[in-house]
Amino acid sequence: MKITVIYGTSRTEKSSTYNIAQQFLAELADGDPVTEFHLPKDMPAFCTGCFNCFSDTTTCPHYKYIQPIEEAMQNADLIIITAPVYVFHVPGQVKALLDHFGCRWMGHKPNPQMFRKQALVIITAARAGMRSAGKDVQDSFDWWGVGRTYSFKNAVLAGDWTEVTEKSRAAFAQEVTKTARKIRRQQGAGPRLKVRILFYLMRFVQKKYRFIESDAAYWEENGWFAGKKPW
Repeated sequence: MKITVIYGTSRTEKSSTYNIAQQFLAELADGDPVTEFHLPKDMPAFCTGCFNCFSDTTTCPHYKYIQPIEEAMQNADLIIITAPVYVFHVPGQVKALLDHFGCRWMGHKPNPQMFRKQALVIITAARAGMRSAGKDVQDSFDWWGVGRTYSFKNAVLAGDWTEVTEKSRAAFAQEVTKTARKIRRQQGAGPRLKVRILFYLMRFVQKKYRFIESDAAYWEENGWFAGKKPW
């Protein structure tokens, strides 16, 4: 299974999300390529709101950072985003990355290859905020059209991985194995119901209103107005 991992911080050995991601990779990679990005190092820029991407993604002022990440996600069977909880949400560098892919939301120009991919959100916190932080990433996966998204959200009750108890590590390992089995079983499957509904809703909106002509033209070129589906 080809995997792309985007780490929400540049911490590695001491990071709980990083260590849990390594467990998933051990379960799922099977010797296939794993492409890794570390934020903010590999995407240090904030979206400027220039709107260039809505007409041509190559004109984004940060395209040199965005292009390799988008290409890696496009080539992957599984996309993993990890993030610790900062003030009940993902770190700013994760939000900055997601902002740059607003043009790939279902209401604009979704990548048709996303609909048969799977994604995994790994969120850890000292104690609280996993749900809202997880939603920050889940929303983008759903609106990109990712077929199926899984989550690992747990309170580690520690500042770094070295402080996590053996009891917690054992429980996490069991959850990793269980979730990895689900991901394996669904490889290549079509999108879940919510993603299909979003597609049908946005098809109606694009066909009826054509708010941004280049978006409507994109849908038309893909045959989606004529009944073709991206899965």
